[in-house]
Amino acid sequence: MTEIFWNEHAGLPLLALLQLLPLAGAGVLLRLGERPAALLIGQAVTLAELGLALLLYRGLDASSAAFQFAERLDLVGPLSYHAGADGMTVLFALLAALIVALLPFYAKVRGLAEQARLLTVILAVEGVMMSQLVSLNLLWFALASVIELGLIGYLVGRWSFSPERALATSRYLQFQGVGLLMLLAGVLLVGWSYHDSTGRTWTFDLLALVGQPIPRELGGVAFFLLFYGLGVRTPIFPFHGWLRPVALHGDMAIAPTLLLGVKLGVYALVRFVLPILPEAAADWYPYVAAFAVVGVFYAALLALQRVNLRSLIAFAVVSHTSLVILGLFSLDAIGFQGSLLLAVNFGLAATTMLLMTGLVYRRTHTTTLARLGGLFDRIPQLALTFLVAGLAILGMPGTPGFDAAHLVLEAAIHRFGALTTVAAALGNVLAAGFLLWAFQRAFLAPVPAGHRVAVERPTAMELAIAGVLVVVMLYAGFRMEPLLVLVDAPARALGLRFGHV
Repeated sequence: MTEIFWNEHAGLPLLALLQLLPLAGAGVLLRLGERPAALLIGQAVTLAELGLALLLYRGLDASSAAFQFAERLDLVGPLSYHAGADGMTVLFALLAALIVALLPFYAKVRGLAEQARLLTVILAVEGVMMSQLVSLNLLWFALASVIELGLIGYLVGRWSFSPERALATSRYLQFQGVGLLMLLAGVLLVGWSYHDSTGRTWTFDLLALVGQPIPRELGGVAFFLLFYGLGVRTPIFPFHGWLRPVALHGDMAIAPTLLLGVKLGVYALVRFVLPILPEAAADWYPYVAAFAVVGVFYAALLALQRVNLRSLIAFAVVSHTSLVILGLFSLDAIGFQGSLLLAVNFGLAATTMLLMTGLVYRRTHTTTLARLGGLFDRIPQLALTFLVAGLAILGMPGTPGFDAAHLVLEAAIHRFGALTTVAAALGNVLAAGFLLWAFQRAFLAPVPAGHRVAVERPTAMELAIAGVLVVVMLYAGFRMEPLLVLVDAPARALGLRFGHV
């Protein structure tokens, strides 16, 4: 992790552009207000950002674990700007850029109010997320998290149609506020430990912190604080209490998509927590794994009892994210690789299910399973897109989750043994049951008596959104090698921190 490719060797400051382009676009839209041109500009900016992410991918040397395209700027004390990208960064940047590029078109299809203001907030969130992805400064990441989660909280409350949106907003702010306080406390503890043990100035730079071990007792406290703070936003059991109210009463799809599609909590665990605190992670991994296995079953069983499609998806996210955490805390290079790919797979699949659910709501004005049914005959393309996303979450062959899940289970069986791994796999089978049951109830079951409504056929824009998501998932599923190569070098480098190649 000490080899750096500095930015002056690159012809274009790609990392700065990735962060500044969406923020500049948000500034332009804020100035324009609700003019027709604002929507076109917002769409163009998101597509240009996706182009920059693809350019970053093309320019990366994926065989190296080094941070490339590096940029540094000395600012106030420990809050120095230090950015870099490896294969893991590029993978998550591509995911974020793709998801955000679809949201302006989805907002237009859904006919959401104040679309220019909505796109302004979305672009601001994208710029902050890109800053988190490329930052090599732990404090910078934490402060950017405060801004990002505040903006998403605004989305939850402002673009919700539920009469109980105040409940969703307050629950979101309560949980995320506590999580952010824990995260900031852990960050400050890590910085103080570096200062205390070296006698140097405070720093939160990843490369400096990795090179300076933290005392075991202090490291355990810092790990707990950081893991709790990131666990709330991921979300993982038992820190997920905000998710169901937000999914059920908050924004239909956009805010949950930004929260769940871009797995920044998982990314931060791999980028910062595990490299900086390997001893603490090795001490805590049995407890984390136990909670992960419980979380798989707990969320799956609750999902089977849900009567609302949005609530069911929320618990599906918790159940499957537990499998990602199990792979991470195998503390093995194969597990890291599988968990990163599984997180991206879940991000794509959750995004697809949320957007398709929003389009169902647009037609039926409900997501209650007892009032749905018979939709496959009228909107088969949207139904099949929902099904493909469900199969991707289950890890079916031909989806990105297939190889990723096998890597996670392979690492888990070496670290935790057969019993724990089989239990996690059975939880995944249970998840298959509730997702297929939800698909059958919503799309294939007969229309309930008294709830028959005219269902509009998909528009060209809706078909385009669904088509892009399906093509990306299937292409990534059948062409997994480029994604495996992207995360191989960073996963192996992190594995060396725990004595594994």
